[in-house]
Amino acid sequence: MTSPSTMPMTADPTLSPSAGAVASTAADISRLIRPRIAVMVLATVATAAWLTAGQSLNGAALAVVLLGTLLVAASSSIANQIVERHTDRLMPRTAARPLVTGRMGVRDAWILAAGLLVAGLVITVAGGGWAAGAASLSTWLLYVLVYTPLKRVTPLNTAVGAIAGALPVAIGWCAAGGPGRLLAGDTASGIAAGALATVLYLWQFPHFMAIAWLYRRQYSDAGLKMLTVVDPGGLRAAGQALAAALAMVPVSLLLAVPSASVWMFLVAATASVAYVAATMRFAVARDDASARGLLMVSLASLAAILVAAVACGGPPS
Repeated sequence: MTSPSTMPMTADPTLSPSAGAVASTAADISRLIRPRIAVMVLATVATAAWLTAGQSLNGAALAVVLLGTLLVAASSSIANQIVERHTDRLMPRTAARPLVTGRMGVRDAWILAAGLLVAGLVITVAGGGWAAGAASLSTWLLYVLVYTPLKRVTPLNTAVGAIAGALPVAIGWCAAGGPGRLLAGDTASGIAAGALATVLYLWQFPHFMAIAWLYRRQYSDAGLKMLTVVDPGGLRAAGQALAAALAMVPVSLLLAVPSASVWMFLVAATASVAYVAATMRFAVARDDASARGLLMVSLASLAAILVAAVACGGPPS
């Protein structure tokens, strides 16, 4: 999904021509692969794997899966920008992307995206098995071929994109042997993985409604059918965000099931309630300040839940 960052990344004019070219290329690569989104995907995969296997998790195999996931995530970001290059040029927040400015050609971008996708899938299968590879491919297909085109068609694009955002949980769960564990009667780790996927799905609604509010005029100019465009008052966006945040509270508590950890329970409860409070402020005010506050709380709350899940949420050894 799109990143809220609009910070310009330009080469330092004091650098030598060769160093400036390297810096410019590095900035373009960063714009193409959107590393912050990739980091979140990797954190989700690792957390899901830990909740599934705990201390029996094969760290070397997980590292291989994470590398494969990183390549697939980079591929999906590039493919997304290929598809959206015509609308990206209409928005200041995306107008500096390499495919918009012409610093990279569409053909080269497709070759890079395809190469990263194939390499990423092969590596993921090697480290986590065919099920993990299938989950990774499903995420790519849903994000690039379904969610991205839907942004020009219907406000329901967020609900579809949120599925793609939650699917990395399946990558980690499968890589850690989740299906086999479930068949063997290990329901606790299955519940935790399902809860994490649901948390990720619900979490995205307030997060992306805040982004959609902040950039509603740019989205409108680009012809994207975000909920804040079809309902400029923001009432529907606020309602969806608040409903999702409220639903996230009880679901997040299920993350404590494998470990029966009081600390996991308390962190999940605190983070999700704080998220509800920030969402409620946005729902009432529906202004840029409350949207920015919600965006910050969304990132902090998810980070707290993922860290707590790794620190004290895994199954007992």
